[in-house]
Amino acid sequence: MDLAQKIRTLPMSPGVYLYKNAEGEIIYVGKAKNLRSRVSSYFHEGRWEDAKTGTLVREAVDVDYIVVANNKEALALENHLIKQKQPRFNILLRDDKTYPYVKLTLGERFPRVYVTRRLRKDGSSYYGPYFPANLAYRIVDLIHRHFLIPSCKVDLTRYHPRPCLQFYIRRCLGPCVEGLTTAEAYQEAVRDVKLFLEGRPTDLSRSLRERMDKAADAEEYERAAKYRDLIATVEQLQEKQRIAAVEGDDADVFGYHYENGMLAVNLFHMRGGRVLDRREFFWEDLPEFAVPGPPSGEVAGEGSAASTEHADVLNPGEFFSALLNQLYIGQPYVPRNIYVPVEFEDREALEELLSEQLADKSVRATRVHILVPQRGDKRALLDLAGNNAKQSYDQRFRVMKPNAKAIQEALQDALALPELPRRIECFDISHIQGAETVASMVVWEDGQMKKSDYRKFIIRSVDGVDDFASMREVVTRRYKRLQEEKKKMPSLVLIDGGLGQLHAAAEALEAIEVINQPLAAIAKREEIIYIFGQEDEPVVLDHHSPVLHLVQLIRDEAHRFAVTFHRKRRQMRDRATELREISGVGESTTRRLLEHFGSVQAVKQADAAALSAVVTRAQAEAILNHFESKSKP
Repeated sequence: MDLAQKIRTLPMSPGVYLYKNAEGEIIYVGKAKNLRSRVSSYFHEGRWEDAKTGTLVREAVDVDYIVVANNKEALALENHLIKQKQPRFNILLRDDKTYPYVKLTLGERFPRVYVTRRLRKDGSSYYGPYFPANLAYRIVDLIHRHFLIPSCKVDLTRYHPRPCLQFYIRRCLGPCVEGLTTAEAYQEAVRDVKLFLEGRPTDLSRSLRERMDKAADAEEYERAAKYRDLIATVEQLQEKQRIAAVEGDDADVFGYHYENGMLAVNLFHMRGGRVLDRREFFWEDLPEFAVPGPPSGEVAGEGSAASTEHADVLNPGEFFSALLNQLYIGQPYVPRNIYVPVEFEDREALEELLSEQLADKSVRATRVHILVPQRGDKRALLDLAGNNAKQSYDQRFRVMKPNAKAIQEALQDALALPELPRRIECFDISHIQGAETVASMVVWEDGQMKKSDYRKFIIRSVDGVDDFASMREVVTRRYKRLQEEKKKMPSLVLIDGGLGQLHAAAEALEAIEVINQPLAAIAKREEIIYIFGQEDEPVVLDHHSPVLHLVQLIRDEAHRFAVTFHRKRRQMRDRATELREISGVGESTTRRLLEHFGSVQAVKQADAAALSAVVTRAQAEAILNHFESKSKP
C-alpha cells in the first residue's frame, strides 16, 4: 500500500501521526483532532509547490498513527514522542541554559543533595527548577550548613578511616566514618530536608519545635539549641515567601524576533511579581514546512516582537504551540500565568492539560492560564521580552562578542560550578605508539591564558600505551605538589579526553584525598563536556556558544603545548641515536652534547678543543674517530 492509499484509510479520530523516510526513520511527529483530514492536508495541490529538496513531503514514504481519546491526550503523546525520537523536521527545543534542580538521593543508604540539570527515574526526589541558577546552589549550601546533609562524591556504601574537611567545619554529619553519626539521626535530618524542599515549612517548624522541647526536657541543651536555630532559619525563609506571594503572581512571559530564517526567543521568569531570570532560545534551521506562512487572516499584532518584513514567513502560532508543549508538559512546576505574543490553535487544550498536571501533583494553584495580552501592563511585558529577543538575536547571529565576565558566568552556569571560575587548569597526554609519553598542563586565569604557569611532565611510571595511567600520574604529581606547597586548587580541572581520562583524573584526586574538586573532560570528536559526578548528564553546548569556544580554546592550547613538547623530545631522541652508538658516550653525555651544540650536525663539525670543553678528552677523541671513520668511503 503506497502512502496516498494509506492516508485514505486513516481514522477520523484524534491522535498522533508519525512520518517516516525510506530508511524507516521517524522524521516528523504531529497531532490532530482528525487524523485523516490533517495528514491529507499536507498533500493538497500547491501547498508544497515551493518546498526545497529535502523537505518533509518529498522525504516521507510512510506514515504511522496512534489514536487517542481526545486532543489533550494527543498533545501529551506528541510531546513525549518528540522528546524521545528527536525528529529532524520538528521544532526542537534548543537553548544554552537549562535550569537546575535540587536532587535528594533517597535511594542511597545515606542520601545526599546535589544540584542537577536533568531529571532521571533513579529513585531520587527532584525539586525545582530554580532561577536564577545560583539559587539552587544557595539552597544546597543552606542544607549543608543547617541540616548537615552532604553533596560529596565519597563512597558511602563503606566506612572510611577519617572524615573530610566538611565534617570538621560542621557541614556534614560524617556518615563516611563509623561512629560519627547514627542511621536514625541521619534519616531524621533527611526527613527535615525533604519537608524543607517540599515547601512545607509549617510542618517542619512544628516537628523541630517538638524535638526542641523534648531535648530541653531531657536537659540536652546543645541539641535543643540546634533545633532552635533551625526553626529560626525556616521561619525567616517562610516570611520571605509570604512577602513575595503578596507582591504578585508567578508568570512566564515570551517574546521573539525572526529575521533571515533565524529565530530568537526570550522567556522571562516572573516570581512574586518580579522578573528573576531570563532564558534564551535560538533556531537557525527551522523546518520549512513548519513556517509556510500564517493562515489567512492571522497577522502579527501591532508591536509584535516579530520582524514585520518577515511576518509572511514565520507561523508564530504553530511555533509557540510546539514550544510550549515541550517546555511545560511533564514538568514538575508550571506558573499560573503564561503570556505569549500570539494566539494558537491548541491553547485551551494545553491550558486544561497543564492545569490537570498541576492538580495531579497536589499544587495549590491548580489553574493555568495561557494569555495573549493586547494592552496594558501585561502587553508591556510582552514588548519588553520582544525587545530583549531582538538584542539576543543581534548577539547570537550578528556575532557580538560577550565580555569576559559574561562568559565566566555562562561557564559557571553551564558546568554547574560552585563559584565563578577564575582559574582553569587543563591536562593533555601526548605520545606516538607509546613512545616518549609526555603530558602538558596549561592555565587559563581571569580571561586569558597564563603561559608562565604552564607545566610539562615526562611520564615515568607507565610502560607502553596507557593514557589513563598516564593521566593518573600527572594529576597526582600536580596536585600533591599543590598540597605540599599549601596552594589553592583551581576553580576547574579540565581534561582533554573522554570518560576514561575523566575517571582516571578523579581516581588520582581521590587517592590524595582531594574531594569536591570541580572536574570535567571534553571529548575531542563529539565536543561533549562530561562533568565528574554527572557523567550520565553530559553538557552539549550549541556550536555558537562562547562557553564552548572558551573550553575548546583551552583544550586546544593544552594539546598544542603537549604536542610541541613531545615533538621536541622525539627530535632529541632521534638526534641522540647516532651519538649513543659511540663507545663511552652514554645518555647523560649525549644530553650534555646536544644541549651545548644544539644538534648532531654541530657535534660533527666541532674540533677536539670544542668537544673537550663539554666531555672528557677520551670521549672527545672517540667522537672524532667515529665521525672520521664514517666519512671515509
